[in-house]
Amino acid sequence: MFEGIYTPAITPHEADGRIDKAAFAELLESLIEAGVHGIVVAGSTGEYYAQTGRERIDLATYAKEVIGTRVPLVVGTGATRTEESIEYAQAARALGADAILVGSPPYALPLEAENADHALAIDRAAGLPIMLYNYPGRMGVHMGLDYLNRVTRSKNVVAIKESSGDINRVHLLAGEFPQIEMSCGWDDQALEFFAWGARSWVCAGSNFLAREHLALYRACVLDNDFARGRRIMGAMMPFMNFLDAGKFVQSIKYGCELNGLAAGPARAPLQPLDEAEKARFQAIVAELRREIAAIVAGAGHA
Repeated sequence: MFEGIYTPAITPHEADGRIDKAAFAELLESLIEAGVHGIVVAGSTGEYYAQTGRERIDLATYAKEVIGTRVPLVVGTGATRTEESIEYAQAARALGADAILVGSPPYALPLEAENADHALAIDRAAGLPIMLYNYPGRMGVHMGLDYLNRVTRSKNVVAIKESSGDINRVHLLAGEFPQIEMSCGWDDQALEFFAWGARSWVCAGSNFLAREHLALYRACVLDNDFARGRRIMGAMMPFMNFLDAGKFVQSIKYGCELNGLAAGPARAPLQPLDEAEKARFQAIVAELRREIAAIVAGAGHA
């Protein structure tokens, strides 16, 4: 079901922190025009954790109004309380989402069986295709073997966004759970994910570098040209290293500003890039674009 580049959309804000719906619509239109294959709302890049429940549901509903049926819409259900995640899942179904993103409840540290019950309760509430979201760095727990064996009994669990950073998880998923579509959720391992059979990538950088991320997908997945893929990945690494150093969401939002899109500040406690960080980031992005454009032109791809 999941194929291509899925963008976890940022949430643009006014200077006072209110959600800028006009800017959000402009962002969504820019992503569709750039050719992304799907859009995720209420992911961590969208700062869902800093939003009220009403804001999250209203934003997802608005996203569906803007997107229509042009590309699939995936709605995140992340929350500490299972009951709250169920509310987001039910809202996703009501607004016409194509799928939901289901993670582990942060801070709670559930056992694998408890975490599986959490996911299956959300599944029952929505009845929609599910992309699991394994991000132990933020959630505190892994979606381990017991968890996966339990949740994959549901026909709705069709994919997993793997964001552990552990390449052994890629090997495990490819070898032991081929029935689950594996999606790259750890950007600097995208080449390895594609080599092991992943056909989708949920990548925050595609908020403003959609064509460059699409270039890697085309090279590896569509053309099976991993020599070209390695060159594209090499051009992306300084950008990914910058993001890994901190201020992840703020950097993605500043990248959108470089594209002429209003993004506004991240909500507290996150603070914006300083002027030196902005200058370094701008130089990295300019070089990335130059290098990938040359690689793509040399391959004869538009």
